[in-house]
Amino acid sequence: MADKRSKTKYIFVVGGVMSGVGKGVTTASIGTILKSKGYKISLIKADPYLNVDAGTMNPTEHGEVFVMDGGLETDQDMGNYERFLNQTLPRENYMTNGMVFKYVIDKERALGYKGKCVEPTYHITEEILRRISESVKKTDAEIVVVEIGGTIGEYQNAIFLEAARQLKNKNPKDVMFVMVSYLPTPPSIGEMKTKPTQNAVMQMNSYGVSPNIIVARAELPVDKKRKEKIASMTGLLSSEDVIAAPNVKSIYDVPINFENDGIGLRILNHFDLKPKKRDLKEWRKVVDKMRQASKEVNIAVVGKYFDTGDLVHPDAHMSIIEAWKTTGLH
Repeated sequence: MADKRSKTKYIFVVGGVMSGVGKGVTTASIGTILKSKGYKISLIKADPYLNVDAGTMNPTEHGEVFVMDGGLETDQDMGNYERFLNQTLPRENYMTNGMVFKYVIDKERALGYKGKCVEPTYHITEEILRRISESVKKTDAEIVVVEIGGTIGEYQNAIFLEAARQLKNKNPKDVMFVMVSYLPTPPSIGEMKTKPTQNAVMQMNSYGVSPNIIVARAELPVDKKRKEKIASMTGLLSSEDVIAAPNVKSIYDVPINFENDGIGLRILNHFDLKPKKRDLKEWRKVVDKMRQASKEVNIAVVGKYFDTGDLVHPDAHMSIIEAWKTTGLH
């Protein structure tokens, strides 16, 4: 039987070990790199909470609400997506569990399923995949990167992983998974530990999917020895599929770090694709300009949302802060 390959390729980005490891920036960076190689890119955020959108959530709990051109109130990651890609995304590129469940329940109440027993593992996953398909139609994307919110092992995001598994079953050559996982270096030990990532991959395997690339978040770049160990213990094809993601001064450095580790070509090789043009030339110019900035300006922020316990939560005003950074660049 001939190998049928769909036009669009799909990359699902998931988190391992703990939240806050940078799935959103990773998703935006992958999109930036692939766009620089000449492909039409679309970035989608699938959030696991039951809120229908982000508009009712306290910014000190979840971070700033980002309002899209279509008026939809979304997760702040959508702002990063648009800033990194330098393009406006449609409202179809954002979904939550609440949004999906509400649509399916409303449809069931209106007899839209013609009396069938409505099931999570069919009708909910079908609706998730329908929304991804609608985004593809809207953006005409060649490669779609879908960030699944939350962390592997949580109940909340399991239905999104099941939808991704079903899509991979239908189009095995056109779907890949990227896990963003944290590698701690306990001060008392002084050694970067890979076991939490190994366990996270085992949890991911239990959903019927496996990572093709692991982005290793850590204070320092992951070394060759640990790349080899991670690849060996998680079933990756090569240690080159472990991408170093050390702490950086600016999130805009991340695409360059990823490319230094060859993530763009690893992804294109997986899909049997070739670069259409040279990569990240303009992005590197922008980042170089940022690094050369020498003047400082003090700006006071008067805002409602800052304190969270004994800490200050800068994500509550992220769009304003990122706008200042961009303005400072110019």
